[in-house]
Amino acid sequence: MKKLVLIFFLLMLASIRAASAETIIVNSEDWRDVYSSMLYGNLQGITNTHFLVSRNHGTLILNQVNPSDEILAFSSRRNPFIVGYRAVVESRGFECEETVYDDFNLELAEELDEITNFIVIDDSYGYNAISVAPYAVVSNSYVLFADRNNIRRIANFLSGRTVDSLIIYGHVNREVLDSLEPYTPEIINKEGDRFYNNIEITKKYQAISPSTQAVLTNGEFIESEIMSGKQPVLFIGTNNVPDQIKDYIQNSEIDIGVLIGNELVGTATTIRRQVGISVFVKFAQGARSPDSAISQVEALDMFYLPTYILNLELDSIKYNRATGMLEVTIRNTEGQAVFFKGTHSLIDSNGITQTVGDIDPIFLEGNSLKTMIYEVQPMADGKINGDIYIIYGESKNSLEKALSGTFEVGVIDVLDECEIEITNLVYDKRKKEFHVELKNIVDTKKQITCYASSEVIDVVVDGFRTTVGSTEVVEIGPGRKAHNIIEVELSDEDIEENEIVTVRTSYGQRNNALVRTKERDFELNVKGVDYITFTLILIIIILIILILIKRKKDKEKKH
Repeated sequence: MKKLVLIFFLLMLASIRAASAETIIVNSEDWRDVYSSMLYGNLQGITNTHFLVSRNHGTLILNQVNPSDEILAFSSRRNPFIVGYRAVVESRGFECEETVYDDFNLELAEELDEITNFIVIDDSYGYNAISVAPYAVVSNSYVLFADRNNIRRIANFLSGRTVDSLIIYGHVNREVLDSLEPYTPEIINKEGDRFYNNIEITKKYQAISPSTQAVLTNGEFIESEIMSGKQPVLFIGTNNVPDQIKDYIQNSEIDIGVLIGNELVGTATTIRRQVGISVFVKFAQGARSPDSAISQVEALDMFYLPTYILNLELDSIKYNRATGMLEVTIRNTEGQAVFFKGTHSLIDSNGITQTVGDIDPIFLEGNSLKTMIYEVQPMADGKINGDIYIIYGESKNSLEKALSGTFEVGVIDVLDECEIEITNLVYDKRKKEFHVELKNIVDTKKQITCYASSEVIDVVVDGFRTTVGSTEVVEIGPGRKAHNIIEVELSDEDIEENEIVTVRTSYGQRNNALVRTKERDFELNVKGVDYITFTLILIIIILIILILIKRKKDKEKKH
């Protein structure tokens, strides 16, 4: 009898707990609001935290909520899916408390008054938020979004809190680094590479909560499993698995991967084959409003983050008989710069094959062309086919995407006699751009026009090294000079760290095939304020003011 009473008491206690449970539903079209709320819920132990992905979703999602739960609606003042969501929820018989936020990230942080551990990221890189989410949950840390526009608010918030630990993850502005320096933050930004950074935060997760299982994703969306903190997140590429991820998995205790969504099944298959771990795919959920006796399935609730779109195309592939070179021209069709590395196999009409490629990753600025040349053995007359395979990504070690195909190789017979000299480099602080001065040094009697495009290599920006290039190809007439403009903002601290800057210029006689390359190092020469222009403008303003004053006095005399 005592056992029955005890069981009855436990059942009553469980029902009371269920009755008092809370469910969070996030009503915002901004991913940062959704992310902050999901993290808040997990840190508060509210595991039933959901988010809307459309207006129609506002009622559908209620079908998966326990009828006895109280719903906490977190709504955005500026970007809600549904205005007045509380009335919608209550019309379905739920108790609902709606809170409207202007700045989810900071306002929710203020509610977590017991949190003393913080992770700071720049919200321009949404994948960084996904990478740190599991560690944030297991380490009881809150993620703050900081950039040069809101760092004062973030610093003021932290100044009023106890801060036991602070991690700056990924690339942030110099202003953020300087403002948070008093907290002696741990900085995780290994070579500016998101895959290396992902591995570093996963190691920190494993030190707290060792797991043999990891979520596999590309960091482009929020999903409840990712945000739960139950297992670390490892990034896999869209078409290719970066080597550092393969190496980490092979040398870790992780032997099971859970792939979220079915878009990356091909890459996950590569991991299973090359690394040897088991891979499970989570691609759907049970229908929340089934319309037949047989339960249907629905797609997972995913909130997609803004992403950098990377895309390369093969512009041309040609065999130049005059030089004995294969010329492969790659076009970057998006505004985001990339690094790429190619392997190309050729087969001529006699069936002779040969393979050439890049030893190191090559930089290509956004919306630009680059021609790579490879020395090949003489090829027979007739049809030549080429198989290209190019992996590429946003940094040297993040070659996550792939371009492949079979193409007929064009045959040309062109000599390139262009020759240039990189004569000067100046950084214009006011205009925030490098000026690379180039001179066409071919004998003017030949009347050869050259074309050129330049880049500065491993220049320090916001404390981290990066490569930046010009977006236009300049024309340099015989015996003339021209300038490549490279836009990049350097702080005073960056300028101090860039004592020597390396310039690499690609050039040639054809503006769509810059087959020659030259490099030169320069001591950084900074052009500051143009005081002559400034003085002239100031004089003009003073004259205008004097004229206006005189006119006013003349009017007063007439009256």
